[in-house]
Formats: sequence, C-alpha cells, structure tokens
Amino acid sequence: MPQNGDDGRFTDRTIIVTGAGSGIGRAAAVRVAAEGGHVVAADLDPARLADLVAQCGEESVTAVAGDITEPAVLARVVAAGGSRIDGLANVAGIMDGFLPPSEVDDAVWDRVLGINLTATMRLTRAVLPGMIEAGRGSIVNVASEAALRGSAAGAAYTASKHAVVGYTASVAFFHGAQGVRANAVAPGPTITGIDGGMRSSYAAGRSGPVLRATMPAPAAPEHVAASIVWLLSDDATNVNGVVLPSDGGWSVA
Repeated sequence: MPQNGDDGRFTDRTIIVTGAGSGIGRAAAVRVAAEGGHVVAADLDPARLADLVAQCGEESVTAVAGDITEPAVLARVVAAGGSRIDGLANVAGIMDGFLPPSEVDDAVWDRVLGINLTATMRLTRAVLPGMIEAGRGSIVNVASEAALRGSAAGAAYTASKHAVVGYTASVAFFHGAQGVRANAVAPGPTITGIDGGMRSSYAAGRSGPVLRATMPAPAAPEHVAASIVWLLSDDATNVNGVVLPSDGGWSVA
C-alpha cells in the first residue's frame, strides 16, 4: 500500500469518509491519508476514530464522532471539511439480520434505511453545492452484492442497497454535466465489523444454501477500499454512474 509521500493523488484535497473507524471505511481513510489527502473521518465510535488519528496523524485526519443519521452530526462532518470538499465516500452501513419481507419490523427497516440510504442522501446533498460551484468533485457510495440480487441479505438491507444504486445514478445524471462524478462500489463478503448473522430461521433455510454454493471467500477491507479510492481519484476522471463490483467474481455466478 502506498505510504505518505509515495503517491500524491489527494494532495491538497479534502475527502469525507463515513464509517471510517473500522473495516472498509478505515481502510479507505488510511489510503487517502497515505496518498496526501486530508480525511474528515466520521464514525459512531470515538475510540476507533482516536486510533485512526493516532495511526495517520492529526494533520491528515479530522475525526467527527456521532450518529450520521442525526442532522447535527452531519452538519459537524460537513463543517469539518471547510470551504472545499473534494470527495465523499459514503461507507457507513448496517445489516438487517437477513430478515425476510414477512419478518422485517419497522425498527429494523427504519434504522437500516436511515443509515444506508437517507444518511447517504443527506450528506451528498450537503456537499453538492460546493462541488458544483468548484466544477469538480467525486462521490463514491458503497452499495453491496445485495444491490445486484435478492438472496444476499434481508429485505431492508437489499432495498437500501438497490436504492443506493438508483440514487448514485441520479446524482451522476443530474450533476455529471456540472463536473461531479458519482459512482458506487458493490462489495461481496468482506472482513469487517458489521454483524452479518441471520436472525431468521426461514432465511437460513432459504438463503443459506444459495450463499454457500455461490459466495466467494471474504476479501480484506483494503481490497474494497482500493476500488473506492480509485473512483475518488482523478485516475477515474472518465468514470461516472457505474456500479463497480468488488466481489471476487460473485456477481457473475
């Protein structure tokens, strides 16, 4: 992985990364910081953020702890970016216990959609005016293999990630002409701290055999983060509105 000074793709650029305390978000934040960028790192856990700052340095990471579904926290994240936000990686997300449509309850539905979709929309909406004024910017949303099929998660998570893909396409269409690129990465199984367990015996019997037959081995967070960081960078300057699977080939099975 590049170290500080080895690759300056993000020199003098500010990138917001949500879910930056662990897993894919942390790996993306570390990569951006290593390539010269300043990261506004958002996460629910202040201890994990403190560890990230210790690793990358205060000059490279500004930590904002809190629940990004709360407008006040979202406002602090945007304010920490200052007058110029060059990129946004919406990585934060939660699973839904594989609850099928017949079992999902309102609390799970609202929480999953709130974090995976609504927070993504609100944060994107908040940074778009500055990007449009600057005539440039890159937004990367983390979708999922569950955005490409119906068997990879429960109803709430699957719906949220399909919606993330649609929202990404909308941003790309409406604001690509104004210099803003929006793309999505669809990870397959990845070694993260997200609880991917099944809380439904019916889902275990229905989805379990499909997943065991088709799902590849889990990837390291750094492998998915590499795709996110590439899309954030000018190396992907001609890429807008794509859904890039980073799933070990799962999507072709």
